[in-house]
Amino acid sequence: MKYFTALIHRDDDSAYGLTFPDLPGCFAAAEDWAGIPAAAAEALDLWFEDMPDTEPASLDEIRSREDVKAEMAAGAVLMPVPYIAADTALARANISLERGLLRAIDETAKARGMTRSSFIASATRRELLGTS
Repeated sequence: MKYFTALIHRDDDSAYGLTFPDLPGCFAAAEDWAGIPAAAAEALDLWFEDMPDTEPASLDEIRSREDVKAEMAAGAVLMPVPYIAADTALARANISLERGLLRAIDETAKARGMTRSSFIASATRRELLGTS
């Protein structure tokens, strides 16, 4: 999993703005702080739909940029954002779970109209990325 650095800023009475200094044109907005992870994940997914895979710049590289220094002087903050590259190919995995946990997964998945696999994948993605 890669981590890209987001530059987060907010003017009074506005949404949070997110940009990724090492990904030109990648930006997002979130109404509140809690919405930042989901907005950032969506922005990265959209950006990588049309752009080639790239390695994230280091935090030191980001911090040394003059435009980032200016934003931070004005109150912006940096945040690492995890990115899981889209790869829709399925892979089998053999995992072991407590029986009670497996029953709870199956019951919840069924109630939501999901398969066990899709439920586990969704819960894992939410845990890794902090999104819902």
